[in-house]
Amino acid sequence: MTPHSVFVIDDDPATRDALLTFLRGAGLRARAFADGQDFLDHLPEDTTACVLTDVRMPHLDGVELVRRLRDLRGHRWPVIVMTGHADVPLAVQMMKAGVVDFIEKPFEPNRILDSVRGCINALASLRPEIEAREAAAARLATLTPRERQVFDALIRGRSNKEIALDLDISPRTVEIFRAKVMQKMQADSLSALVRMGLRIGDA
Repeated sequence: MTPHSVFVIDDDPATRDALLTFLRGAGLRARAFADGQDFLDHLPEDTTACVLTDVRMPHLDGVELVRRLRDLRGHRWPVIVMTGHADVPLAVQMMKAGVVDFIEKPFEPNRILDSVRGCINALASLRPEIEAREAAAARLATLTPRERQVFDALIRGRSNKEIALDLDISPRTVEIFRAKVMQKMQADSLSALVRMGLRIGDA
């Protein structure tokens, strides 16, 4: 069974249950939710997942759900949209919002399965990057407030002299803090440290 979950969101119980049965039968770990608000109210903790959602739903429609998920999980939770009310403007709107596929109802089950598996394969390739980001964030959390100030300044491209002026400390003290930051972040060069900062910022 894949380590990535598939979340099915549809306000029609028959469609929801049929998809759940089909996906689980294909060896996928799937859970279902009644609508977008139900999903957000019980938001899973999974680091990565594929979301399969209807568009026309009560309380919170698919368009707004996609926007919120983009803010909350970004590319770690790719979204597939399915709808019986497809039109060109809606498709364009959803694609701009970040969905990876747009499927019209009624659909062939294998059409859904192919799209979901495509998302899962993409997530598998993202896993090393996600793990590296999480590791960098954990190391960042070990920095003292002053070390964090130096870290932030370094990844903004500030020189030791500029950091010393900004923080009202001596350049030698900046060097000491810089060495501690490099050690705690396990960065062997300034460029590696900057990459870590960018990686964390993209989380």
